[in-house]
Amino acid sequence: MGMDRNTLMGFMLIGGLLLAMFYFNSKDRLAYEGEQKRLADSMLLVKKVAEKKQAALRKDTAIVTQDSIQQPVRGFRIKSVEETSQTLENNLMLVEIASRGGRVKSVQLKAHKQFDGKMVMMNQGEGNQFSYRINTGENQSQEIRDLDFTFLPIEKAADGAQVLVLEANDSMGRVVRHRYRLMPDGYQLDMQLEFSEVSKLFSGQDLALNWQLDVKPIEKDAKYELTQTHIGYMDQDGFDFEYAGTGDQKAMSSAKWLALKQQFFLTALLPTTAFKSMQTNWQVPSADSTMPYLTRMQSTAFAALPATSGAASIPMQWYFGPSDYNLLKKMNVGLEQIVPYGNGIFAFVKYINRYFLLPVFDYIQHHVANMGLVILLITLLIRLITSPILYKSYLSGAKMKVLKPEVDALREKYKDDQQTFGMEQMKLWKSAGVNPLGGCLPALLQIPIFMSLYYFFQANVDLRGKGFWWSDDLSQYDSVLSIPFSIPFYGDHVSMFTITAVVTSLLISLYSMSNMQDNSNPLMKYMPYIFPVLLLGVFNNLPAALTWYYTVSNTITLLLQFIIQRFIINHDKIIAEIAENRKKPVKKSKMQERIEAMQESQRKLQDMKNKRS
Repeated sequence: MGMDRNTLMGFMLIGGLLLAMFYFNSKDRLAYEGEQKRLADSMLLVKKVAEKKQAALRKDTAIVTQDSIQQPVRGFRIKSVEETSQTLENNLMLVEIASRGGRVKSVQLKAHKQFDGKMVMMNQGEGNQFSYRINTGENQSQEIRDLDFTFLPIEKAADGAQVLVLEANDSMGRVVRHRYRLMPDGYQLDMQLEFSEVSKLFSGQDLALNWQLDVKPIEKDAKYELTQTHIGYMDQDGFDFEYAGTGDQKAMSSAKWLALKQQFFLTALLPTTAFKSMQTNWQVPSADSTMPYLTRMQSTAFAALPATSGAASIPMQWYFGPSDYNLLKKMNVGLEQIVPYGNGIFAFVKYINRYFLLPVFDYIQHHVANMGLVILLITLLIRLITSPILYKSYLSGAKMKVLKPEVDALREKYKDDQQTFGMEQMKLWKSAGVNPLGGCLPALLQIPIFMSLYYFFQANVDLRGKGFWWSDDLSQYDSVLSIPFSIPFYGDHVSMFTITAVVTSLLISLYSMSNMQDNSNPLMKYMPYIFPVLLLGVFNNLPAALTWYYTVSNTITLLLQFIIQRFIINHDKIIAEIAENRKKPVKKSKMQERIEAMQESQRKLQDMKNKRS
């Protein structure tokens, strides 16, 4: 097979698109410093709006600060006893509920480990709060996070769920309850806020729920994890997400849910009835900060209080768990859309991932234990599906190689008139039945395939912790050697799968160069070497699953090129076929006729200009 100019242009197009995609995917990290001032102003604006609305809800209620109140007010206990906690547990997670504020204090995921070998912990630390304000007395109010709740005995429901109720009350008979319900399976935790007397506990028609979430690094590469961290939400306009890497703010109406997703795990708040409105901002610590979180999200959601002066409740649900597409889809709330299987200009590949690659991956991994072999089999399947197009491209390249002497003769004849040379070259290819774009098709086909796998291997939680050869986790980059300093555009480690991917890509370029029809252009001559070198920097921090796939795919390409070129394509038959095609009348499409007419007009104009000069 020969590598013609069109094939090379196809590879250049792929390289440009990939570099553009990697640039935009990493812009969160690069643009951080420039965003700090805008973020500070945005957060101040959101805070002022939230405070203004809360002030309207409380009317003229005087706010009693945390420092000034250390004793019971009208019977509500405010930080009067030491905080205690109780635990709800199922086969997937362990949830710790604190008496202070009746809140979820921490969640431990039993089936998943962090980069340091410890169990994945979510919603842990003082930076994680969920609160709202209630009236505690005449012209007095207090955040619920400062109230001390009393635990009622844990009950077991008929469906096997564990039910834990926490209660705070005062001498006037006002009661606030937080009811938690955890099923034997699943990562969902039901939460119901219950109030005995709405009119006495609240001054307005809306309940302002304040949620602050600090997420800590879970994967070994925190910087890369940050680029995969998203703020996802579903509102009246449908699903959307924002990158969390630079910090920003978002206001929405009729919010159905809000979630903060790290690379493979997410925390989500899902009200049973959509929040009337929600205001959210998020930030990341500066490079020199000692703050222990990766991203901090602060949100104020306004829930409509029932139109009653008596007892009422507001049900909602938490999700603490992996961003597993299949699990989230079963919840039937659209939460699975936060799994980034494709976005931006490559949003279309998410359908390839959801409806083809994911079912195939699940089927194979249920029958093959080794994840490296799973990826190898997926690669073989993809190459088998694309082999007819690949064969046609190689056949087109072989035909163009046969025509090379005639093309060279035309180039020599019209060396001073490139426009005429192009027209005559097209006529030659057309008369011989050669598609000049045939060499581009496999290169262009690689774009959606590669991008599908690029997103898939970054987002599929099943790859976490699965090793293969020297890689102990295919969802992260593999490292066989650490470098004591960071090399620009490369990093501070050596990834062996990246090296194998680059070497096999370079071998393909060298093989193609040996069959190149047109090596007169110095740029075209060296272009095949540039792309593999670029891959060395681009791939070094990507998941080992992707670089292992690329290694296998390149190896298969080399074998197919050699086998098809040496043993399948019959060059004598191609020459006979070209000769037969030349006997047939050439049919031109209307588009081709218009192009040739336009080229002919341009040629005549150029001739007239030359004569005048």
